[in-house]
Amino acid sequence: QVQLVESGGGLVQPGGSLRLSCAASGRTFVNSAMGWFRQAPGKEREFVAAIALSGRSTYYADSVKGRFTISRDNAKNTVYLQMNSLEPEDTAVYYCAAARSGSRAMAYDDFAYWGQGTQVTVSS
Repeated sequence: QVQLVESGGGLVQPGGSLRLSCAASGRTFVNSAMGWFRQAPGKEREFVAAIALSGRSTYYADSVKGRFTISRDNAKNTVYLQMNSLEPEDTAVYYCAAARSGSRAMAYDDFAYWGQGTQVTVSS
C-alpha cells in the first residue's frame, strides 16, 4: 500500500515562505516522478510542480515559476516544495502525488497516488 503524507502547511503573511514535505512509503517513490497540486475553494485541482525520478528535470506552472522550487531526497523517500514570495492567490490545499512513471508528468491523470493534503493560507 502506498502512502503519501504531507506536512508543513500553515498560515503565512504575503511575501513569506513555507516549505512543504511529502513522505512516501512503499516502492512507488523509487520508481516515480513526484508532483504537487493545489485546490482552492470552488476551483479545480491544478498542477503546481513536478520532478522526475532522477531529480534532474523539474516542471512548474507558470503561476509559480521563479517563486516555488521542487526537490526530492530519494534516500529519505521525501519530496519538498519550497514556496517563497507567497501571495494570497496561493491559498489552497496542497496535495502531493506519485506519478505512474519516472519521467515527465504534469497532468492529473499522470498521477496514481495522492496524499491527504495540507492547508496553506496566505493572509495578513
